Amino acid sequence: MTDRRLLLVHAHPDDESIGTGATMAKYVAEGAHVTLVTCTLGEEGEVVPNDLAHLAADQDDALGPYRVGELAAACQALGVEDHRFLGEPGRWRDSGMMGVAANDHPRAFWGADLDEAAGELVKVIREVRPQVLVTYDDNGFYGHPDHIQAHRVSRRAFELAAKPGFGEGEPWQIAKLYHTAVARSVMRRGVEVLREAGSGFYVEDVEDMPFGSTDADITTEIDARPWIGNKVEAMRAHATQITVEPPWFALSNNIGQEVLGVEHYILAVGVPGPAVPGPPIEAGGLGEPHNRENDLFSGIH
Repeated sequence: MTDRRLLLVHAHPDDESIGTGATMAKYVAEGAHVTLVTCTLGEEGEVVPNDLAHLAADQDDALGPYRVGELAAACQALGVEDHRFLGEPGRWRDSGMMGVAANDHPRAFWGADLDEAAGELVKVIREVRPQVLVTYDDNGFYGHPDHIQAHRVSRRAFELAAKPGFGEGEPWQIAKLYHTAVARSVMRRGVEVLREAGSGFYVEDVEDMPFGSTDADITTEIDARPWIGNKVEAMRAHATQITVEPPWFALSNNIGQEVLGVEHYILAVGVPGPAVPGPPIEAGGLGEPHNRENDLFSGIH
């Protein structure tokens, strides 16, 4: 078993590629064991292409199984060979956005029993024995019910996996827990580029977006730009959900966002590794004046 083991918990197919795809591809390429757990099939996703719109209109949840195939192709693009659905495929269903009828579906992930769902994740943790777990913050990054639930389940499993007497398998203590993040300063730069290019598909003020963190809050910066091609390929695999025109992409809202090869995180639990300056522009860096961790595994002995 490789020395470095990374576990990521995401709510739906496509979340892994948009937010953490470059990071995943980088660590796979460097020999780490990367495990992805997806909590739902994404049955409530808004379909972008007209030629696939019938999937969303199907009353038999045709979209979910289709997105399973998209996710498999995305994992292949990222080099991720260890992917699991929480429990089993379809154990919990996409809950849709906050306040919609799908929140009340009997299998909605939003309504899942916390210890039951966490128990399924504990099984994965005790099998894989990761040092690092990545998921969303307590707002689910942008407020989606399934993202919030993925955070709750991950935090509960983080605690339960280390407790003797809970479930089967040997207890395992994960060393570091991270939340995904996007720096608002990076978002602003993207908006400026779109504005200067004359594009009409951007937000006037990033403060209007339901996500984004201050530079001061971000603890960790993973420069995975050499693997941005893998990320683009993975995002393109999610054709029902994402339109990709590098260096930009858009979801069903048609608002342009940058495909980021430098991905940010906030250390929620664990001891941080050394904060180092990012590479200067002349060395191929972004020239940002921030000292941050540059490795999710830094400081772990």
